[in-house]
Amino acid sequence: MDSVRILKTEMSVTNIDDVAEDLIFKNKISVAICNANTLVRCYKDKELNNTINSFDIRCPDGFPVAKASKIIYKNNQMRVDGYKLFLETIERGLSNNVSHYFFGNSEEIVLKMIESIKTKYADVNIKGFTCPPNLGYEELSDEKYIDDINAKNPDILWVSLGFPKQEKFINLIKKNNSIDTNMVGVGAVFEWVAGTKIKAPEWLANIGLEWLIRLIQEPKRLFRRYLVDNFLFIIYFIKQYIRN
Repeated sequence: MDSVRILKTEMSVTNIDDVAEDLIFKNKISVAICNANTLVRCYKDKELNNTINSFDIRCPDGFPVAKASKIIYKNNQMRVDGYKLFLETIERGLSNNVSHYFFGNSEEIVLKMIESIKTKYADVNIKGFTCPPNLGYEELSDEKYIDDINAKNPDILWVSLGFPKQEKFINLIKKNNSIDTNMVGVGAVFEWVAGTKIKAPEWLANIGLEWLIRLIQEPKRLFRRYLVDNFLFIIYFIKQYIRN
């Protein structure tokens, strides 16, 4: 899969269909869902950037990331939306009995999400889920949280711990375990599928304003991410564009 550098991160040139196909038919794939906040954090943190760049696929989830790729490299890159990827992979995987495991978030949200998924896809193969306490990614990679995943060996492990904890967690699992499971960090997707948070409508996301809906719902937690990091992304992008 081709990649292009946006700020300091190697972003995959791909689409939802191709990533879903890889998750269904390949194994040991790690997928990072990247937005402007991801790339700004990676720009300022070399170790984090190395972690993200080590993933097999780095999806341009955010509108600014996809747009930046399109402007600099003329590649017609579209958003690879994590929410759409999640549902598309589940739906396409039904005919191959692809199995899923969910890690992270609260039990209340995960149970609501599973109920929503089963309502839409009655034949979905869900191997299990774990909703661990709020610990660091090192503690979460301990055997007591990983044993059930290893035992059930799902085709895809979906991780909802928030960025960058979920990516650091996946990176440790890759290094310390030999399972064939594909792993994807999906952030707020569990809550959107569960219906506990509102997903921005597609037309709003496609003009780069999905962040506004999220900020309205969680202003204290997301203020810096969207009003500071999005501004920094524009500044860093302009610098890159001028250099190019």
